Amino acid sequence: MKILVTGGAGFIGSAVIRNIIDNTQDSVVNVDSLTYAGNLESLSLIEDSERYAFEKVDICNRAELERVFSTHKPDAVMHLAAESHVDRSIDGPAAFIETNIVGTYTLLEATRSYWSTLSQDKKDAFRFHHISTDEVYGDLEGTDDLFTETTSYEPSSPY
Repeated sequence: MKILVTGGAGFIGSAVIRNIIDNTQDSVVNVDSLTYAGNLESLSLIEDSERYAFEKVDICNRAELERVFSTHKPDAVMHLAAESHVDRSIDGPAAFIETNIVGTYTLLEATRSYWSTLSQDKKDAFRFHHISTDEVYGDLEGTDDLFTETTSYEPSSPY
């Protein structure tokens, strides 16, 4: 399987990519624009793997996303790219709107366009996973408190 991971140079994305490369036979295409949260050094142990590719692309750039899909032909997308720091969202909400809303929409549209070119069996197998951070769930009450699949959204910021 070839998995396209957005935000793969971030804290969570780099851990996901390292896990895939270290523990599966799957390939990964890391799509990241390398903003303040991106750090390619966190992928230094796997950067030379023949099953890893890096594309410095902003998810708001439809043409570049279409090039990435056409070049790499992924079987799945794991969408982790997001602005997620609450303090930054209050100081500069426009970046959050651009990445989290416009970028996600652009990625979905590029994915849908690519998906429409696939054979029926590849369409049936294709998956798009949108993963978010704990920021959308709000704050935990204590060290024993956990978020679950049924936890309500209570973000700390409107953005």
